[in-house]
Amino acid sequence: MPLSRVEIATPSAERLINRLCKHWAHKLEVEQSDQQATITFATGTCLMLAEPDKLVVAIETLEEEHLDELEGVVERHLMRMAGDEELAIVWEN
Repeated sequence: MPLSRVEIATPSAERLINRLCKHWAHKLEVEQSDQQATITFATGTCLMLAEPDKLVVAIETLEEEHLDELEGVVERHLMRMAGDEELAIVWEN
């Protein structure tokens, strides 16, 4: 299965996870615990983990063609939820 991940330097990892989960829970299957969440999309899964001073995001899709699309969706939503905080997002796959 195609996989992509990113480590984003931020002091707000838990807040970002909480905001994204609340936003996506209306449309998608969301599982959230203390410092991590799993969001299930139609084309793949996103795992988010809050660590000290960073947010780790991993995306796994069934097909390679969906990886870029899902990266874009997650990235746009992270940027929106971050507000004025600038996030450096560089996917590795």
